[in-house]
Amino acid sequence: MNEPDFIAALRSLPLHPGARGLADDCAVIAFGSETLVITHDMMAEGTHFRADADMADVAWKLVATNLSDLAAKGAEPVGVLIGHMLGRDDARFVEGLRAALTAFDTPLLGGDTIAAAGARALGLTAIGRATFTPVPARSGAQAGDGVWITGPVGRAMLGFEGDPEHLAAFDRPLPRLAEGRALAPLVSAMMDISDGLLLDAFRMAEASGVTLALDPQAIPAADPAQFDRCIRWGDDYELLFTAPPAARLTVPAHRIGTVATRGAAPLLLGETSLADPASLGYRHG
Repeated sequence: MNEPDFIAALRSLPLHPGARGLADDCAVIAFGSETLVITHDMMAEGTHFRADADMADVAWKLVATNLSDLAAKGAEPVGVLIGHMLGRDDARFVEGLRAALTAFDTPLLGGDTIAAAGARALGLTAIGRATFTPVPARSGAQAGDGVWITGPVGRAMLGFEGDPEHLAAFDRPLPRLAEGRALAPLVSAMMDISDGLLLDAFRMAEASGVTLALDPQAIPAADPAQFDRCIRWGDDYELLFTAPPAARLTVPAHRIGTVATRGAAPLLLGETSLADPASLGYRHG
């Protein structure tokens, strides 16, 4: 199975309402007077990090990518659970974990450790508390809303390819936690950009039943000469959101388009209709 087929199969299983039909970044569960926001992401050697990567950077990124999902819900981190496969430089991994948890003021709750042969796979579960309800979802974008992004795309791509100015964007990304909390009361839909701006915008449009019309001239790219790659590469962890025209945004953001009623395709890039997600960004399988 590829990733979409596997997720479709999972939707046939008994799902908690908080799973949001497996169509969102996180599970959202009301618990007493609080609303919990829970997410789990994995990283694999050879796919998400090189075999010779500094394991301190790998640990940081594992924390940051999960906290980015919480940021897209406007959530405040409560703690994380680690799933660790023992291997080289475990002490460096612990140091990177310490640095990330300290930087993001997020404690370790526990987890599990295994030893196995083959390429390493690492997982992390992040738990947060909602700071605003209803908790933002990928769905909810309405015709007439603006489409916004908190920062440029393509920095992680340039860092991966060795640009010294952007190394940290790939190795040690920063989840937009403060921005997510500030935006949560204002947005109609929100998600983080992990698999490429075009693919994630397509997913938001699909979830909301609308068309996102993006203006290529308004999209901030870290390298305009590689614009097409910047909007597809992913790993940027900026926030993509829609907001009503009357919303008074309290964080810096770039307006990159408008939400339209559903047309022939979920996504428009200028005059080009994009109806097939296969070439829009990164998908597993």
